[in-house]
Amino acid sequence: MTENRTARIERTTRESSVVVEIDLDGTGVTEISTGVPFFDHMLTAFGAHGSFDLTVRATGDVEIESHHTVEDTAIVLGQAIDQALGDKRGIRRFGDAWIPMDETLAHAAVDVSGRPYFVHTGEPEHLLTAVIGGNPGVAYNTVINKHVFETLAINARIALHVRVLYGRDQHHITEAQYKAVARALRAATESDPRATGVPSTKGAL
Repeated sequence: MTENRTARIERTTRESSVVVEIDLDGTGVTEISTGVPFFDHMLTAFGAHGSFDLTVRATGDVEIESHHTVEDTAIVLGQAIDQALGDKRGIRRFGDAWIPMDETLAHAAVDVSGRPYFVHTGEPEHLLTAVIGGNPGVAYNTVINKHVFETLAINARIALHVRVLYGRDQHHITEAQYKAVARALRAATESDPRATGVPSTKGAL
């Protein structure tokens, strides 16, 4: 497996400035600051449950709303994961995770395929209008959940399927999905002691 599976990616636009540093072989140490408290909470959970050392520093036009900052952070996080993976030699490639969180159950499946694809099912309709936080502070609108995971998948160049089997509380539903994605990525990107090359009959991912 490629040594030093780390990356540092910066992205600056008129809407946001984002820096992400990741170590895929870390221990879950995180330092997160996006200006959106609930998103910070989600990224902290993502790093901790993926066992990724993760630093995210983002500033953006949160006076408008959190959308641009959250979206741009997902872009950069995906790019950092892709870069850190290197040639993907010796990884398991596939991974999945089931995450129960009180009344909620979420599932994520990942193929580190180099071919971005995304499927998202099962979120209750009330998450289209639910808001978490923001009184005071900057709110997180849960309608963006699907977009975050899709953006991550495209930029990390992975196939990602995320589904909510059931749930009621928007906090639990959202957090279970972030944790499921993190755990599935952890499984897919970890070392496979029986693999000596790239896990594909094509010879490349």
